[in-house]
Amino acid sequence: MGAVKTKRMPRAVREQQMLDAAVRTFGQRGYMAASMDEIAELAGVSKPLVYLYLNSKEDLFTACIRREARALTEAVRAGARPELAADRQLWSGLTAFFTHTARHPDGWAVLHLQARTHGEVFAAEVAAMRTEIVAFVTQLILVAAREAHRDPDFPEREVSGLAEALVGAAESLADWANATSGVTARQSAATLMNFAWAGLGDLMAGARWTPPDDAESDDGAAQAGRTSPVR
Repeated sequence: MGAVKTKRMPRAVREQQMLDAAVRTFGQRGYMAASMDEIAELAGVSKPLVYLYLNSKEDLFTACIRREARALTEAVRAGARPELAADRQLWSGLTAFFTHTARHPDGWAVLHLQARTHGEVFAAEVAAMRTEIVAFVTQLILVAAREAHRDPDFPEREVSGLAEALVGAAESLADWANATSGVTARQSAATLMNFAWAGLGDLMAGARWTPPDDAESDDGAAQAGRTSPVR
């Protein structure tokens, strides 16, 4: 088998091409089973070039984790539009989260399955991403709680656990949605809003949080979320 021929392209572009191939391979095959040979072949480059750019399998995997973590965090932050009421911010942020994990299932597998189970160094990279997302959600819930209680000093500790639980639920739901045919990001986000925002008590009583008609062009920025009887 002859050497893989590569055409000239900027280093940054070539590196992203390698990372694309690596994320796909790690996500589908797992860290241990993935080989540098198949990553190089999928990227259309020689194995020595992969090592030249990214040093080792461990360094390549770390680079994949960091890229996918950054992309997911940026997607959530961009999705949670600050001009909206707190519940709509959470809705749009969750929709962005589930949209991203559905569009990038291999990246999500790298973050949520592979990185957590193959060493403390990899797990620490994902933990840093999760800490950032939990802090973001904590502040969002805190704003809503202070408004609801009419108390600007409502303590953060009262909602920090809720943020942890919400992020954990979102992670599990993303796994389920990616493994279940026909589940949309909007459906996943609505499920979590009904569970977390409306609360199990309201849901069992026949009231549910109602998503906006169009998440992309929501004109209810100043309105709080509304509940309506289940029909």
